[in-house]
Amino acid sequence: MSAVLPEEQPHILVVDDDRRLRDLLRRFLSENGFTVSTAADAAEARAHLAGMCFDALVVDVMMPGESGLELTRSLRDSNGPPVLMLTAHGDPQDRIAGLESGADDYLAKPFEPRELVLRLRSILRRLATPAPALAAPAVGSVRMGSSLFDLGRQELRTNGEPVYLTTAEAQLLMVLASNAGQPFTREDLADATGMTGNPRTVDVQVTRLRKKLEDDPRQPRYLQTVRGTGYVLRPGG
Repeated sequence: MSAVLPEEQPHILVVDDDRRLRDLLRRFLSENGFTVSTAADAAEARAHLAGMCFDALVVDVMMPGESGLELTRSLRDSNGPPVLMLTAHGDPQDRIAGLESGADDYLAKPFEPRELVLRLRSILRRLATPAPALAAPAVGSVRMGSSLFDLGRQELRTNGEPVYLTTAEAQLLMVLASNAGQPFTREDLADATGMTGNPRTVDVQVTRLRKKLEDDPRQPRYLQTVRGTGYVLRPGG
């Protein structure tokens, strides 16, 4: 995944089987400081990814052949670029499915193109210059077994190797690690990280984080459930 530098135009790959929407997004994103490539399906997207570096992808959920969910899941497994997912459905379960597949953000059709630009810039800004999720400056790091989370950079490493975090995962871990030992309700975590809507969204991110932090995600040692409350992060060596 290429780094985003101030003097560069971020390169975005738009993957959608709707040619009219692809052309609209190509034009609008290009007018707003992005370099844009397009693909009509997952197969064409993979061909682009094999030959070029992209800073982020905009992926439609429903496409012929391999779905956007399947494409996004495979990109997460291979530590690919961040994904903003588009869907024609606004149901919370569709959003949860997108987050479970590893999408960094989610936007329901129809949408205002300006909002897409703002969401993309938010994703890229976190990757380029990580900022604390809390108002007070955060410094230092929090250890969880073989994993170390750098509060200032919002970076997670396991055995010294970087671990990819989606935007939602990084925000959630930032809140919990900055307040280690303090239990949070799902509602508080949703408010602190901007994960509005179904509280199940927080559960999805916790499940994904446990897979990256815990030796046995089914019996978490660090990211624990607090019965009747929500979740708490308990660091340890």
